[in-house]
Amino acid sequence: MIMTTTSNIEGKKITQYMGIVVGEAVMGANVFKDIFASIRDIVGGRSGSYEEEFTKARKIAFQEIQNEALAMGANAVIGLDIDYEVVGQNGSILMVSINGTAVRYEDA
Repeated sequence: MIMTTTSNIEGKKITQYMGIVVGEAVMGANVFKDIFASIRDIVGGRSGSYEEEFTKARKIAFQEIQNEALAMGANAVIGLDIDYEVVGQNGSILMVSINGTAVRYEDA
């Protein structure tokens, strides 16, 4: 399945717009990750544990949007928009939301 942030697919003709699709993932970071991330904030450097959680959340959200598009009969998703949020008390919940338009295309 083609998934793109653009509103068209080069060399392809969009034949049908199926509708908006959404994929979301909310991941809670545990206390130990929070403690180590706080230490990283003080001494500097990257927080590998948080980066890992964002990566997991992004992959889950992309899988959800792809599954939803396939269920609609689409073979591509265009106009993808990816949003990252840190929510919850002390920013301990990571959220990834992806939306786009499911479409059917054929070779131009």
